[in-house]
Amino acid sequence: MRTIPSRDRLAHDPTDVRDLADARSDFPSIGHHPDRAYLDSAATAQRPAQVIDAERLFVERDYAAVHRGASEAVGAATEAFESARQKVARFVGAGENEIVWTENATDAVNVVALGLSDASTGVGDTILALRPGDEILITEAEHHANLLPWQKLAARTGAVLRWAPVQADGTWTIDGLRAAASDRTRLIAFAHVSNVTGYIAPVADVVELARSVGALTLLDACQSVPHLPVDFGALGVDFAAFSGHKMLGPTGIGALYGRAELLNALPPARTGGSTITTVTMTEADFLPAPQRFEAGTQPVSQAVGLGAAVDYLDGWGMERIHAHETELAGLLTEAVAGIPDVTLIGPAPGTPRAAIVSVDVAGVHAHDVGQFLDARGISVRVGHHCAQPLHRAIGITASTRASAYLYTTADEVARFGEALAEVRGFFGADR
Repeated sequence: MRTIPSRDRLAHDPTDVRDLADARSDFPSIGHHPDRAYLDSAATAQRPAQVIDAERLFVERDYAAVHRGASEAVGAATEAFESARQKVARFVGAGENEIVWTENATDAVNVVALGLSDASTGVGDTILALRPGDEILITEAEHHANLLPWQKLAARTGAVLRWAPVQADGTWTIDGLRAAASDRTRLIAFAHVSNVTGYIAPVADVVELARSVGALTLLDACQSVPHLPVDFGALGVDFAAFSGHKMLGPTGIGALYGRAELLNALPPARTGGSTITTVTMTEADFLPAPQRFEAGTQPVSQAVGLGAAVDYLDGWGMERIHAHETELAGLLTEAVAGIPDVTLIGPAPGTPRAAIVSVDVAGVHAHDVGQFLDARGISVRVGHHCAQPLHRAIGITASTRASAYLYTTADEVARFGEALAEVRGFFGADR
């Protein structure tokens, strides 16, 4: 099994002279499709052989139930499972007891929303209860996964859902968020990086705002944890959610971060085996976090795979990956900005953003744009990207999105720009 040694992602080995271009050889999908430019990593990232091998080897050698029984097999599986949790916790600046395994980031957000809903009915610690007239604050740019759970929570508790509007370019401002906040705000939920615009949120300012009104914060970190150094403890957020499949790991696993005292006060959204200390026929007492939230059979091999993905990312260094993607973000925006009648959504060229660009091509539907690019060996995402309110606010129904990762090259970005420039002519939209 090939491995890249794990190193601290911030204190990177200065003697390591490898180029990120070397990483491409680690990805079997790239080897199988050498002529394809995969620019859809914001949806799902490709997996390196090191991650695939780690999960396969665990299943072949150490696969067993975890936290159930005292056999040698269970002990080995449990050690691998909890070792992965330790790696992920360290990677995001969390304590081991502050990382809860979930199905994905959507599930993680729902764990919090459902827990707050139960707390509001008197279950568990009422310090987390919402009352009629309390406010949940989000932005108009949120992924549906960070909108729908709060709609449901508001309906269940009588709370009011409020939001900061987006501007004409699809981004929101801290001033807009401040204007929407009040002394009734109890939770502010927002994306660290927009999956549509690549906008990077001013997390420190949002945390300061939340604390000034006595609100909790939940950070959608799906598009940040895989791409830049993230330390939830230093950021000061109360909860955060992210997914394994966007950071080179398996599908079917994500994580919820929560400050330990809040997780232990939050009622578990799902109950069952492995979550309890004592059960009678009429009541149950629950374990401390994270086990209180992990009911039923665990995603054991997926956790091992995610741990291997963290090892891989650490091996290259998140600062190095972020620098590479910052360069690609500049190339992407420059490529788009020079094409007539193609509108770039999000921060303007020269403004900090993640390596995500979404565009509207005048006179051509996004689905047609995507098919044209796909015919030229360029994989992108088309549609509303689970962000209908954002698209509606800027006057379009769908957009075409290109997104990069550590294995993306400048040549692939150039191919994207050249092909995008041909779209309107191919469909006769320039006549």
